[in-house]
Amino acid sequence: MRWQGRRQSSNVDDRRGRGSTVAVGGGLMTLALVVIVYLLGGDPSVVLNTIQPPQTQSQSGAPYQETAEERQLAEFASVVMAETEDVWGTLFREEGLTYENPTLVLYTGRVQTACGVGTSSTGPFYCPGDHTVNIDLSFFDELKRRFDAPGDFAIAYVIAHEVGHHVQTLLGTTEKVMSLRGRLGQAEFNKYLVRFELQADFYAGVWAHYVGRMDLLEEGDLDEALNAASAVGDDRIQESMQGYVVPDTFTHGTSEQRSYWFYQGYKSGDIRRGDTFNSNSGM
Repeated sequence: MRWQGRRQSSNVDDRRGRGSTVAVGGGLMTLALVVIVYLLGGDPSVVLNTIQPPQTQSQSGAPYQETAEERQLAEFASVVMAETEDVWGTLFREEGLTYENPTLVLYTGRVQTACGVGTSSTGPFYCPGDHTVNIDLSFFDELKRRFDAPGDFAIAYVIAHEVGHHVQTLLGTTEKVMSLRGRLGQAEFNKYLVRFELQADFYAGVWAHYVGRMDLLEEGDLDEALNAASAVGDDRIQESMQGYVVPDTFTHGTSEQRSYWFYQGYKSGDIRRGDTFNSNSGM
């Protein structure tokens, strides 16, 4: 992705080195309902060094000592967030709506949000209670090595997916889906969670569509995103971890479903074509 020299988001809360941080605002959902586990990889070495971000103060008062690789990745993530702000701000205005920018929270180890405490083992997650996308940057390198999903646009995909959950929150979809949890059995509710996650993949693809129209995509970027979407399919993860799959426990969709819906968003760029709840395509 051609990102060097582009605007970085001003909606970044760098909490790295602070350990457990103070939550902002309140929330109605538990973290278990909204955490999106993304076993994605990324190669920070492809990201070039641009602007030094503000240093984070640790609990001891000393600046967080980030590596050059972390600095590059933080800058890249901030640019991706800025691009999501521009794309979704425009799309919402075209629909007569107002887009509220989420906050990207960078943390190390653990972080407290309005949805509860998240840890680096949780993976990147979105909290609707305080409209935050929470990421421990070390996650990307670990999962690049474990799940073979490298590339800067794989990283962009996971951020865009989490922003997709923010879009769902603003549009009221999150509240509707989560309200079903107490009324359905777990297996039936999981089916709605799968469609919920696939819609966020679709929205990530919509964002990628407009990034492409801005001539910011480089050769191989789309393949990196599709590979990442496939790498985090429930079937592939379960097969690699336990040697078999249990479809009734799927909560994010299969590898084929995830890459399919991301690509549909990328092809169309039309948010209205992402009704995964009432579509049999790719299911």
